[in-house]
Amino acid sequence: MASSTKEVKKELETALAEIGEIKPWFEKKFKIWLYSHPLYPVECEGKSREEVLKKYPKYLEVFIEHRMKGKIDALSEKNTKGKGGFRPGAGRPIGTTKEPTRQIRVPQDIAEWLKMPGVLTQVRSLMQAQKHL
Repeated sequence: MASSTKEVKKELETALAEIGEIKPWFEKKFKIWLYSHPLYPVECEGKSREEVLKKYPKYLEVFIEHRMKGKIDALSEKNTKGKGGFRPGAGRPIGTTKEPTRQIRVPQDIAEWLKMPGVLTQVRSLMQAQKHL
């Protein structure tokens, strides 16, 4: 874990070179100037464009210093691959099947009646009897 000011300044120069020109934008909804860059999770806001241009390198320097000391949360640094809530072993086991369903609209009283236990088996037996007629 390196944390000397010389190393921090060197990393800051590298970061600013990667970022390039700092171009703040005006956020009309909040009436402030903002700047952020996708390479670094540092955001800066100010009342004027010049204020943001002055503050952003300082914010970035503090972030780099914290990163070098290991004070940055893993979630801030972690790059995800888009699996979101994926967990190993979650979901339906491979090879199992589920009875196919279909969504329909029926009056509420019929929908409530169909939800009652044992009604679906009665409806199926009625359907089977109707087929054989």
